[in-house]
Amino acid sequence: MEGLKNIETIEIETPFGSPSSAITIGTLGNIKMAFIPRHGTKHSLLPSEVPYRANIYALKTLGVKKIVSVSAVGSLNENIKPMDVVIPDQLIDRTKTRENTFFGDGLVAHISFANPFCLNLSTLIGSFCEELKIERHASGTYVAIEGPQFSTKAESNLYRMWGCDIIGMTAIPEAKLAREAEMCYSTIALVTDYDCWKDGQENVNASMVINNLKQNVNTSKKLINKIAENINLISEKCECNESLREALVTQRILNNQEIAKKLSLLVKKYIPN
Repeated sequence: MEGLKNIETIEIETPFGSPSSAITIGTLGNIKMAFIPRHGTKHSLLPSEVPYRANIYALKTLGVKKIVSVSAVGSLNENIKPMDVVIPDQLIDRTKTRENTFFGDGLVAHISFANPFCLNLSTLIGSFCEELKIERHASGTYVAIEGPQFSTKAESNLYRMWGCDIIGMTAIPEAKLAREAEMCYSTIALVTDYDCWKDGQENVNASMVINNLKQNVNTSKKLINKIAENINLISEKCECNESLREALVTQRILNNQEIAKKLSLLVKKYIPN
């Protein structure tokens, strides 16, 4: 990104392995920020091969509090056109094989996930889209599929019947893990195609997605710059930052010291002195 200063890369090992790549750190606008290319620097990782837990845990290790995901998606809604931006507010999980929690091995946590995206962060991003005159939709339901294949027409039409607006492959388990890590998480969904449901339109393919995504790069850069300049407008206090408070049982932490130690970055504030 143009304007990124004081750039360095850092390798981090987590209890869940290595992130997708080395993490790029730099200063943009008024903030220090970190970037992980989720599919690797050469886009060599399938959506289900992305080490989501390592990525989120590594960002948490660095002190990151807010995550803005940038993703290519297909449109399932006539009113949402290719090249539009969607700031989704709901999720449907159709993935099958992914590790979607940090917890287990005796330490149980049940987070509230009724509203999977951070309302405060999403509202801010939506306001910047309006200010920058970017064609945007301030809400929408994102259905996350396993991939790497695109949907069949029957699946695409089924998701439309469910009321889904966009379709992608990466918001799950990112959103779930960010909530468990008590981090704000929002998605800038860049629409590249109409999936395969729309008559008279070419069915989605990788070349179409990449070509349209390249055109959307400038849109995402403008938004990221605007967020960096104004992120301090969001209050430090957010429901996302205390999502484990009602999800953990103290006695379970005390009874599972080994796993609690492994996850100390996440649970240490809930361990009695």
